[in-house]
Amino acid sequence: MITVFGSINMDLVATTPRLPKPGETVAGTGFATAAGGKGANQALAARRAGAEVRMVGAVGRDEFAGPALDLLDKAGAILSAVARVDGPTGTALILVGGDGENMIAVVPAANGTVSAAQAESAIEGMQDGDILMVQQEVPAGSVEAALKSAKARGVRTVLNIAPLIPETEDLAALADIVIANETEFERLVGRDNLTGEEREQILLDMHGKTGQILIVTLGADGVIAAEGGTLHRTKGLKIVPVDTVGAGDTFCGYLAASLDAGLAFGDALRRAAVAGSLACLKAGAQPSIPVAADVTASL
Repeated sequence: MITVFGSINMDLVATTPRLPKPGETVAGTGFATAAGGKGANQALAARRAGAEVRMVGAVGRDEFAGPALDLLDKAGAILSAVARVDGPTGTALILVGGDGENMIAVVPAANGTVSAAQAESAIEGMQDGDILMVQQEVPAGSVEAALKSAKARGVRTVLNIAPLIPETEDLAALADIVIANETEFERLVGRDNLTGEEREQILLDMHGKTGQILIVTLGADGVIAAEGGTLHRTKGLKIVPVDTVGAGDTFCGYLAASLDAGLAFGDALRRAAVAGSLACLKAGAQPSIPVAADVTASL
């Protein structure tokens, strides 16, 4: 079982020929709404990968609450631990440029009400061997409580350090598996413009000191990870991206599900990287998440 403790959003997505510069207005070419939120995205990815998944978070009492949970519900995720609170559901305002790159502003709303007590309550039923997956779009104190409660129960923890917050360094120290993109990793270690060799050496050094599994996603250049005293490298698929919004969350969800299913770490990493590539071929965070059969076919 994988429990995902995190955000649930409604994404408002505008497409443009290119991303605007500060202070610039560009004409849009399309608009769509889609369920999102890093927590919900990762939960759906893990569920589509074949895992049993429980989502823990909060939505508002507004017109976005139902659609924000719709795909998770249809996929068979357990939603009994999702609270309904007064006020709006979280939203993300997303611009997607013609090259597939994006800019995102997130309004927490209901996600900001997710509490430490809710985290501790959700983890009470977890067992040794279960996986807890968290991100940083809900309050840092609640994330900390979730990680500490899980550790006390022998639950394996996965932290995706996105988006970066002031508490990231402290939170990362509490997790068994830490996942970052290259920008997040540089900010975590306090170094800018790392070369590939420098990044790999720092990754191995950190792994040696902490014993944590550390993973850095590199976009089109694939993924590197330190695990078992070894540096792993793998790549996804060669693609022309349509929308990269859901790629990182798809990677996280598929990695957790693959480890939960007992795959060897290198195989789990490769499966997650391929899933992340496939997620770039469709628009929207959750609609783009591939099903397990498509990932297996691509492998």
